[in-house]
Amino acid sequence: MSKVLQVNLAVPERTDVKGVGVTGINKQPVTHPVQVTAPGPKNTAPPAQASGLAGDEIHDLANHGGTDQAVYAYAREDYEWWEKELDRPLPGGIFGENLTTSGVDINATLLGQRWQIGATLVLETTFGRIPCATFQWKMQEPRWVKRFSQEARPGVYFRVVTPGPVQAGDEITVLDEPGHRVTVSESFRAWLFEPEKLKSYLDLDDFPEGQKAEIRQRLRL
Repeated sequence: MSKVLQVNLAVPERTDVKGVGVTGINKQPVTHPVQVTAPGPKNTAPPAQASGLAGDEIHDLANHGGTDQAVYAYAREDYEWWEKELDRPLPGGIFGENLTTSGVDINATLLGQRWQIGATLVLETTFGRIPCATFQWKMQEPRWVKRFSQEARPGVYFRVVTPGPVQAGDEITVLDEPGHRVTVSESFRAWLFEPEKLKSYLDLDDFPEGQKAEIRQRLRL
């Protein structure tokens, strides 16, 4: 069964990376239900309201949070792969994800796919997580941003379609899929390493409009 193993909220900590001063990448699991709602456009809300999860905080408002990055999920199966590579335990939340999942291949999901989590919450996949300097600082692994990028196991961001609560143990159900076959992993590789492929996504009728806008900006079209 595909399910949520953990729901993780920020425990802010000080950092000198990027001049933000505080980061919310340090996520810790909670056991109570957490309400999920759409936070609105990026960089328009204070840290405590920039995430889709009530009680979460995002401090790098220019690069994280907002409509298309309302929720971030990472799979326990990918954590286990990284544990072998890094030879260290990796508790859920250390990558900064809100939802640690089990039983679903997150990186093989299609952009624009919709998930129902629990009884009412519906999320739509938007894009993979682009690693940043704060992630490098948090992990303290040599060349971490490069290694994470090359493996193309980025986890996935979501926008909120239907608000609702989420808690550990909630079942994940795929409600519908777009007709295109562009996965999170493929689009992540294209964005970082094969930008010439991105232009072809603009011709897909059911490719998410938000991501088309990001691609046009990336390619300066």
